[in-house]
Amino acid sequence: MQLTRFTDYALRVLISVGLNDKRGGERGVTIGEISAQYGISRNHLMKVVQQLGRQGYLETLRGKGGGLRLGIPASEIRLGDVVRETEGGFHLVPCFDAEHPEACAITPACVLRKALGTALGAFLEVLDRYTLEDLLVADRELEALLGPRARVTRRTRRPGNGEAPTRRAPRRIASR
Repeated sequence: MQLTRFTDYALRVLISVGLNDKRGGERGVTIGEISAQYGISRNHLMKVVQQLGRQGYLETLRGKGGGLRLGIPASEIRLGDVVRETEGGFHLVPCFDAEHPEACAITPACVLRKALGTALGAFLEVLDRYTLEDLLVADRELEALLGPRARVTRRTRRPGNGEAPTRRAPRRIASR
C-alpha cells in the first residue's frame, strides 16, 4: 500500500505548522517556507493547505503575523483521520469501489477482498493511535532539520521526499 503524495504533503504541512505552533512562533508558517523546507512545489502545497483549511486542521491568517496555524490542537489531530480525509477512497483493489462492484467476477465469494479490508482496517487503526502531537516529540531534531539553515533547495534535494533528484548535466571537458 502506498499513500498519495497529497496525503504525504498534508502530513508534512501539519508537522511544520504544528512545530511552529509548539514553539510559540510569533507568526504563522508560510507556504513558501514549507515549500523551501521540503523542496515541494508551492502549487502542490496550496492545494493541500486549502483542503486542510476546509477540514478545519489549519487556519490561514493574512497580514503581519499571518501564515498558517493549527485550527485544532495538535493533541486532537489523529493521523488516521487526516489520512482518511486526504486519501478519499481506499480502493486497494477495484472491487473496493462501491460504485463498481462488478469490477471482479468473484467479488461475492472473494476471501482476498475480506483479507485486504481487514488489513486496511488494521493500518488505519494503528494511525488512529497517533496524533500530530506525537509526531512533534522530537521537536529539537525537527527544528534542526527544518529550520532556516536547513532549507532544502533544488540543488540539494534528495530522493525520498516524493520527487526525483535534480541532476546536473555532465561537464564537458574541452578537447585539446
